[in-house]
Amino acid sequence: MFKKKIQNRKGFTSIELMIATMIGGIIMLGVGMTIADSHRGFNAMYDRVYSDVVTDGYIARKTFDSVLRRATRTRFLLDSGGKWLEAYYCQDPNATIVDSYARFSEANGELNIEYGSLNPRQTLSTNTICGNVVGCIFFKGAGYSAQMILTLDNGSETITVVSSAVMHNQ
Repeated sequence: MFKKKIQNRKGFTSIELMIATMIGGIIMLGVGMTIADSHRGFNAMYDRVYSDVVTDGYIARKTFDSVLRRATRTRFLLDSGGKWLEAYYCQDPNATIVDSYARFSEANGELNIEYGSLNPRQTLSTNTICGNVVGCIFFKGAGYSAQMILTLDNGSETITVVSSAVMHNQ
């Protein structure tokens, strides 16, 4: 009689290796696509957050707020069409006499601020706060506040910045 010798097989068959390789490949492809999509999403968000219109909007809002918070609440000029706003303030924080002005206006796609003295009236400097301006309007808010609605557009992104500041000084 012949005895069959039973062999213990060790290892994998080629079919098992092919199936495991295909499963591993599909998993790696899914992980790679997820990483690539996350990277694209991060880059898009980064570009939006740090685009020039967002930065310009932030700078315009901060400048508007800081100038108007120093301004006197008893006197400021506002164009009837909202094209410009002129706020008066004391150059020296300890002074009681208003001697300076700051005038916000939009021209040629830029938001500008003009600083000057009142006695005698003369312009000391004009600075560009931001570019990419497609619309800007100023108006009187409630109480002693003024507001600015600024629309910026760089061709690929448009934002609208609304800022309101209260004039604190007498």
